Amino acid sequence: MPRPQRGLKLPAPLCSATALPRPLSSLPGHFGSILIFLLPSFPVAGTLCRTKPTDLVFIIDSSRSVRPHEFEKIKVFVSRVIEGLDVGPNSTRVGVINYASAVKNEFSLQTYHTKAGLLQAVRRIEPLSTGTMTGLAIQFAISRAFSDSEGGRVRSPNFNKVAIVVTDGRPQDGVQDVAARARAAGIEIFAIGVGRVDMPTLRQIASQPLDDHVDYVESYSVIEKLTQKFQEAFCVVSDLCATGDHDCEQVCVSTPGAYKCACKEGFTLNNDGKTCSACSGGLGSALDLVFLIDGSKSVRPENFELVKKFINQIVDSLEVSDKQAQVGLVQYSSSVRQEFPLGQFKNKKDIKAAVKKMSYMEKGTMTGQALKYLVDSSFASINGARPGVPKVGIVFTDGRSQDYITDAAKKAKDSGFRMFAVGVGNAVEDELREIASEPVAEHYFYTADFRTISKIGKKLQMKICVEEDPCECKSIVKFQTKVEDLINSLQQKLEALAKRIEALENKII
Repeated sequence: MPRPQRGLKLPAPLCSATALPRPLSSLPGHFGSILIFLLPSFPVAGTLCRTKPTDLVFIIDSSRSVRPHEFEKIKVFVSRVIEGLDVGPNSTRVGVINYASAVKNEFSLQTYHTKAGLLQAVRRIEPLSTGTMTGLAIQFAISRAFSDSEGGRVRSPNFNKVAIVVTDGRPQDGVQDVAARARAAGIEIFAIGVGRVDMPTLRQIASQPLDDHVDYVESYSVIEKLTQKFQEAFCVVSDLCATGDHDCEQVCVSTPGAYKCACKEGFTLNNDGKTCSACSGGLGSALDLVFLIDGSKSVRPENFELVKKFINQIVDSLEVSDKQAQVGLVQYSSSVRQEFPLGQFKNKKDIKAAVKKMSYMEKGTMTGQALKYLVDSSFASINGARPGVPKVGIVFTDGRSQDYITDAAKKAKDSGFRMFAVGVGNAVEDELREIASEPVAEHYFYTADFRTISKIGKKLQMKICVEEDPCECKSIVKFQTKVEDLINSLQQKLEALAKRIEALENKII
């Protein structure tokens, strides 16, 4: 089965900050009932964040497609979620359902009222290793898991019911109708797919909007990358700015369980992420930027198209000309291929058109060889590089390199090139850090699936733009954001109008 494609949102604003995921704590009421269908694992919420009281039911797929070592990762995942919760009879209650061809109630919402008891019980769970009756498991959750007899609390305005479904295959029974009944019963459902999962099934299970409720990871080895999303979702009290527990020089902005710093008008945030500097108001600086793109077979054709959109997202934030930004593009797999050198195209339109035409190589992953080409050829004057102009390399990969990268990565940085490393899926984070310039935290990015690379694109837009003129960039962001809001509003009005016209036509007929 081909790897499912994830849709991208509207074009990102130039140099915009990354949008935060919507926390469950933003939903009406103070309590939540959460149903989680799982095959993987999450980390724990920070101690600075209090989780809201919840009825939480894990429904674990332990069908034969889940190997024993993968099932252990599921248990670790469940445990890490539990470790981040406020567990107790009047706060969060946790139950676990294990399913394959049949459904086994491992423990109910009223069985354990301490983390220690829950964690010990999770460690004792064994896989069933038969079929995949996901619909049956959802029905069990509706009729039993959240019932009064199993410790479920009566639904009220103070309680929300939420389901997070994680599965790695195609169910052997129907899920559409039973999932609809679950949602009608007030259960908000999140669906996480692993590996060769059937994506249409996930969409049938999940609540709307699907972009917020459906996630995909390539394997159990990276499922934990989604932990932060759910940590933030469970977080209720995290306003560190209000408590003064921060070190921002000018403006503190609260996020779930953490905070970030910002600056007043006329200032831009420095690399330390805390202090601010006055804007210079000058024109954008010259820049030689080369993309080094992984075209190996693990990327897959549909995701390679998302990578091309990611490149053009960055290009949109640049001022392209002979005196300002130049862009080059190199693709690599088992070999290295220069798609176009620095300076070949003199405007954004031509660059973006060339990116769209780029064909997918679909072979191995020789990242070290590609880095060596970047150092020796891409930034050479014969390939359009300009003496004295800052050199920036953006390396994009989705897997482990099949060759040695250390020497070439070091040479790139020693040569004064500013190196950004972007990893997706099975990318090795140690390799990404080795490629990235100092400070590594500002030059290295990772996401579990291709859908979210647009968010990384937004971060890179800002970082590259800051080198040119952050003040000018921020004013452009505000303008573009307003335009996008107007376009969204217009689209909604047009859709509503189209529906009214269709209804009138039906009446006439």
